[in-house]
Amino acid sequence: MKLVTGNSNRALAEAVVDYLELPLTDCTVKRFADKEIFVEIHENVRGEDVFILQSTSYPANDNLMELLIICDALRRSSARRITAVLPYFGYARQDRKSASRTPISAKLVSNLITEAGANRVLTLDLHADQIQGFFDIPTDNLFSAPVFVRDIREHYDVNNVMIVSPDVGGVKRARNVASRIGANLAIVDKRRPRAGVSEVMNIIGDVEGQACILIDDIVDSGGTLVNAAEALLKAGAKEVSAYITHGVLSEGAGQRIGNSKLKELVVTDSIEATDEVKSTANIRKLSIAPLLGEAIARTASEQSVSSLLD
Repeated sequence: MKLVTGNSNRALAEAVVDYLELPLTDCTVKRFADKEIFVEIHENVRGEDVFILQSTSYPANDNLMELLIICDALRRSSARRITAVLPYFGYARQDRKSASRTPISAKLVSNLITEAGANRVLTLDLHADQIQGFFDIPTDNLFSAPVFVRDIREHYDVNNVMIVSPDVGGVKRARNVASRIGANLAIVDKRRPRAGVSEVMNIIGDVEGQACILIDDIVDSGGTLVNAAEALLKAGAKEVSAYITHGVLSEGAGQRIGNSKLKELVVTDSIEATDEVKSTANIRKLSIAPLLGEAIARTASEQSVSSLLD
């Protein structure tokens, strides 16, 4: 078994190989003067089971091209099996036609990964379950819920916690966490007049005097979280925190979260944090390296991965 990484999240790749007690495969992923990407594998991978760890986060197109070219390099080097490990699957929010004459980019990206030579995919908290079916190769979608539940038990009194979904579409994800800790569930009823903008309409559920924890898969601008936190506090919540799998946190989001009424925002390291995010006092990182490492080890040894979801 060998693990290769591009430039999207080297810190996470190093944490995963530390867990697996393996070295990172020596390879070069660089750019020519015109920004073309060049990849060279410096070790023999013939007949090997190779895992490529690469989040397709910002800059999404560069990191996606790195993944595709690494796949091609490994396929042409006679790797026995190539598994694309995508802690964060970019373009996942484009999983359907949102209007006339718009693409389904998540399907296009899944086709590109398959055609580049990937034999299977391992990813985390897909934005929509149907994306798993966009791939014509075996795809394992891990969940961060067990990691979140452990951390919530360590930092909160679960007898006084209310799990909150920031929108109706995320109810299944929030209910999964709520059922694991025996907490009640509330829902923020919001509408989105345009992409990137959300307005809270109502709070469904009694949050009076509760420590509310928002659960979601992606935080980008942070506007939804900030608005939801304010609405929950107005409805009588004692405090509001959030556990989000993928901290996209585009420019300005760190400052927005830092100036908000959120007690803390906990994100995983599926996306490498920017300097702005690292300097924000109420944003905390939770590592998913052990979860990914164990899933990779089980995939390599042909053991069950589904038990990791329990």
